Amino acid sequence: MSDARDFWLSCGHHLLDRGEDGGLVVTDEFLKAYLARPEMTPPPDACMAERALHRDLLADPRRPVAPWQIAAIVDEDARENWELMISWRDHIVRHTTLEAAYLALVQHELKFPQIFLNQLVQVILRNILDDCDDAFVLRAAEIFFRPQKLTLYEGTLVAADEETVSALSTRPLSPLVSMLGLPSAAEIDVLSEANAGMYWERSDAFDMALDLTAGRRGLAALGDVVMRWVRHLLALDVEIDAVTELRDVTLTWYVGLDANATRIGDSLWHGDELDQAARELVIGLYRLTFADDAEIVEKVRGVPTYLIAAMSPDRVVRLKPQNLITGLPVLRYAGVLN
Repeated sequence: MSDARDFWLSCGHHLLDRGEDGGLVVTDEFLKAYLARPEMTPPPDACMAERALHRDLLADPRRPVAPWQIAAIVDEDARENWELMISWRDHIVRHTTLEAAYLALVQHELKFPQIFLNQLVQVILRNILDDCDDAFVLRAAEIFFRPQKLTLYEGTLVAADEETVSALSTRPLSPLVSMLGLPSAAEIDVLSEANAGMYWERSDAFDMALDLTAGRRGLAALGDVVMRWVRHLLALDVEIDAVTELRDVTLTWYVGLDANATRIGDSLWHGDELDQAARELVIGLYRLTFADDAEIVEKVRGVPTYLIAAMSPDRVVRLKPQNLITGLPVLRYAGVLN
């Protein structure tokens, strides 16, 4: 992978290989990174069974683990962590690429902790965006795997990383700080043309906010990410354009990019009139069109599929990129990332 302008180093992309089809191939080094996590490192008072399991996997991270080896661990929380870890490891090494592992998770509705899914989405996006030099697209991609706190200030809708905001003091010192509840304007900036060059060195801090006001660059960048995601994972040629109004839109087919957007789409689908409160939750509307040769549901051929993104009443957006895998009107996925 290119490292000319590296970003998201914490996702571990540098520990992975890339296959001939462009997908990410799991390495022993990538698996060992999971074993180095605080949750998996045996504490000083860990039992001998846990210590032995951790030591054996560090030597051979693909080593088969029998149920009795986990059952022998004394601490209940540690046993649960190891059960999840081995189940996750077995899933991702079962597939030729991480992309294929992700598709299997979504299509078969396999249940794993959200943090595992978010990390997988991040490293896949890191692969997709490897050659991207647009900081706005990279920042928009963060919304795929990190919840965002949105604030409306003087007609501008700004998204800041929810975890970053929550970690900071609520003492306001300036208009931007006041609306986001931050202690210092120097600790978070709204991404702009003037500071975009700083994104790469700050990417793992998740401390740059994004303007998602309708008609501005942030929403267009998010649409770009959606397009790249669909093209890479599903091998579908699509085009995506941002739409500024929900009015006069016929939803022949729609995909909600989050739970709130799905509820709004369902209401429109059933012919309900959205009240003002519901309309204010919508942060993005996109028109997706397929290439002429795409194998799609016949009734949507030649008409747009609409994508909706929305925030919750407490102004948090949690995108569900898996909805793009399960919700599009596709008859057969090309599936090059097996």
